Amino acid sequence: MSTMNRRNFLKIASAAAAASPFLAGASAKAAEEKHVVVIGGGVGGATFAKYLRMYAPEIKVTIIEPKKEYQRPYGSSEVIVGNVDMEEITISYDALKNKHGVNMIQDLVTEIRPDKKEVATAGGMTLTYDRLIVSPGITFDYSLIPGMQTPEAQAQIVHGWDAGNQLETLTKQLQAVPVDGTVVLVPPPNPYRCPPGPYERAGLIAQWLLNRGDKNPKVIILDPKDGFTTDVTMLQAWNRLYGMNLPKPFEKNYKPEEVATFKKYDKPGVIQWIMATEGGRVVKVDAANKIVEAEAGVFKADMITIIPPLKAGKIAIEAGLADKSGWCPVNMKTFESKIHPFIHVIGDSCIAGEMPKSGYSANSQAKVVALQVKALLNNQPLNEVVLQNTCYAKAGPNDYGMFVADVFRQNPEGVLKRAQQPRYLPFNASTAQFRLSAVYLEAWMQSFTQDIFS
Repeated sequence: MSTMNRRNFLKIASAAAAASPFLAGASAKAAEEKHVVVIGGGVGGATFAKYLRMYAPEIKVTIIEPKKEYQRPYGSSEVIVGNVDMEEITISYDALKNKHGVNMIQDLVTEIRPDKKEVATAGGMTLTYDRLIVSPGITFDYSLIPGMQTPEAQAQIVHGWDAGNQLETLTKQLQAVPVDGTVVLVPPPNPYRCPPGPYERAGLIAQWLLNRGDKNPKVIILDPKDGFTTDVTMLQAWNRLYGMNLPKPFEKNYKPEEVATFKKYDKPGVIQWIMATEGGRVVKVDAANKIVEAEAGVFKADMITIIPPLKAGKIAIEAGLADKSGWCPVNMKTFESKIHPFIHVIGDSCIAGEMPKSGYSANSQAKVVALQVKALLNNQPLNEVVLQNTCYAKAGPNDYGMFVADVFRQNPEGVLKRAQQPRYLPFNASTAQFRLSAVYLEAWMQSFTQDIFS
């Protein structure tokens, strides 16, 4: 919470305490009648519910979530390489229910009725709301990947980008890769959840193959983009660790003296990043025969993982909250939908200016929106909007970490813009700094989860 938000909150609390017993009682009675429904018990929905209950315990908060437990997608690629197991990424909702008084309904929302301020569920329930929070995560769009539209192809080549059983499938597929085999990884186009994530996964897989004893494995990244978050730092690491030559078109992203520090190898490295301008765009997939055809050529693999293009969560699209982009436009001061009033969209599904789609972003948005919803329900002034995001990633080894850190504020047009400040580790960062970043990553993973679900 920003300093301004804390100050406003304390003013509100002091004013309430100073009110007469009659007015305080009347206000509490009115607030008890207010109901906020949350669709989705992931990072955004759970954070919002917990913090609104902390900010305004008199307001009833109900989360509707079909899953009994939450499996965190952030850090979940570590399951594939055996650094953590499924139990470690599985989180209970007990604290939200028992400690914070959030009403949890295990059900699937099938319809949002904005005109009646109602939601309907698969189990036959109808809930009314004063404000609705929609935080449904993402859906996957295979329509732009020829050869991947059938259920059979999607079962053979999985993404594992939403936790769940696909992580176990990827684990088994990796273990089945023969010695010195080839893994092909296809990241999605922008925008997508967890910007450094696909590249961290590539590094983790490369390191796992080397740790197994492989002498010449290949991890080939076929990318529809010419860059990614943490790319400058990640490519530097891969040049050092995995013999990856710096792509010529990417040299412009470094200073000449920095380019001069990169090693040059006479053969492809363990990791090969084929950016879009070098033919990284995929044009066809043969899932049965494990073949990916890209603009650069045909690649036969022992394992393929493709993260398809992403869109807003299914219920957000079906409710008409998304525009032609597939994402949900919102007022960036309150995250209220620009299409349907009294509905706020947070997390991956919303269009949040320059904010990336990440767990950290969803958590930051949820805390601010909880304050704004409290203010809206009580006819109070809105708070200043200051949001944050930090994405951590590993280059491959467990002791080689990196990050990107940003602060976002609204510009005069109301769009969230990134503050101009250093975002990454410096190019000449020391070994100790990379190791310390890895320590920060592990500590953040624990504290972040506790902040949301404990």
